[in-house]
Parts: sequence; C-alpha cells; structure tokens
Amino acid sequence: MRTSSTDTGTAPAATAPAAAEHTRAVVQEFIQARLAGDAERLTALFADEVDWLLAENPAVPWIRPRSTAAECAAQAAELAEHTVPEDARTTLDAFLVDGTDAVLMGHLSGTVRATGKTFEGPFALRLTVEDGRITRHHLYENSLSVAAACTA
Repeated sequence: MRTSSTDTGTAPAATAPAAAEHTRAVVQEFIQARLAGDAERLTALFADEVDWLLAENPAVPWIRPRSTAAECAAQAAELAEHTVPEDARTTLDAFLVDGTDAVLMGHLSGTVRATGKTFEGPFALRLTVEDGRITRHHLYENSLSVAAACTA
C-alpha cells in the first residue's frame, strides 16, 4: 500500500512535551501568585473569559459563579477575608500535566473567621492553559465541610 501523505506523525509528539512544560510553568506561577495573594498577577494569568467551576454553595461567601479574569483572581482575596490566614493549610500530593491540562490534588484545611469553625478535606483542581493564560479552573473539594464551617 502506498500513501501520499507527508505527515510523519512526529509533530504532535514533538510539541506535546513543550506544551506540557509551558502548562507546568504557568501553573507554578499561578501557585506562587496565589500563595502571595498577588491579585494583579493572578488577573494577568487568567484568560479574559474563564470556564470556572466550583460547586455553588450559598452558605459560603467566597464561592460564587465567576467568569472574568478579575472575578477569578478576586476569589483568593475573598477566601482570605473570610478565613483565618494563619490556620490555612494546603498540601499538594500530585501535580499532573498532560499537554495544556494540569491537575493538582491534595488536602486543604482552614478556619472560617465568622464562626471559628474548621473545615478540611481532599481537593482536586483542574486547570487548562492556552496561549499562556488559564482558561479553565475547576475545583472539586469537600463542600460539605466548608459549608458546615460557615454556618453558625
């Protein structure tokens, strides 16, 4: 059988490591900006429109729908406003990257300022990086524990 295609099939494989490296670098920058509470840098890292997913929870003041870079970046400040910063703990158990997608998995805990109650549980954060900016932010966490900590 003879084919006339000049595609050797190596281009996608050759660009996959580069895309993964770029994704990893952007996500690492996101983590550093988040830890530093740098809203300006976070805003620059998020795309103009973001596919944001965090289970709606009316009892939790920092959880709400978001879609713009500024709204997404503001979530970090809103979380800090409603929780006790010195009680916040996050451990990162896995940082997986596949092309433009990254998944962070770990454990988080904190204390809600208004109630003094604590929350904890595992989390998974899926991020997608396109053209150097985060276009998807899907966070899965123990929303029951967070909601219970927010109610008096």
